[in-house]
Amino acid sequence: MTQSEKDVIYKEYNRKVFYYFIGKRISEEDAEDLTANVFLKFYDKSESFDPSKASPSTLIYRIAHNTLIDFWRVRKQHSELDEDIAYKDETLDNILTEETLTELGHALMRLEERARALVVLVYYDNKTLKEAAEILKISYSNSKIIMKKALSELKDFLS
Repeated sequence: MTQSEKDVIYKEYNRKVFYYFIGKRISEEDAEDLTANVFLKFYDKSESFDPSKASPSTLIYRIAHNTLIDFWRVRKQHSELDEDIAYKDETLDNILTEETLTELGHALMRLEERARALVVLVYYDNKTLKEAAEILKISYSNSKIIMKKALSELKDFLS
């Protein structure tokens, strides 16, 4: 595989791999590092890669998946601290929680009234989506559509 072919593949898949990691709730810094590792591994294996057997995306996805598994395996080993050893600053947690709740409240207020009511019933009142739909007198299938849209809007508002 030539360097120009590697460059084309990198440009095409770099952001996709990065957002794959972001979608798995990896921090941006770690996602950048993991993405770089994926392409280093891909370049190492590119000489033995046969495009007639699979597309580059297949190999890149497999490398990304295995890199993620390795990341979590290492992270798990380092995060298992004894509770007596682990330090927890509750003041910072309380401030972050208050800020997060305030942001969430503002984001909820930006939703359409029916969508806001649905989110509150499901996530605050612990109702099932079906129960919430009955309370709001809407069909269950419509409630799924409204909820999906509301959660997407909340995600956009909060990012």
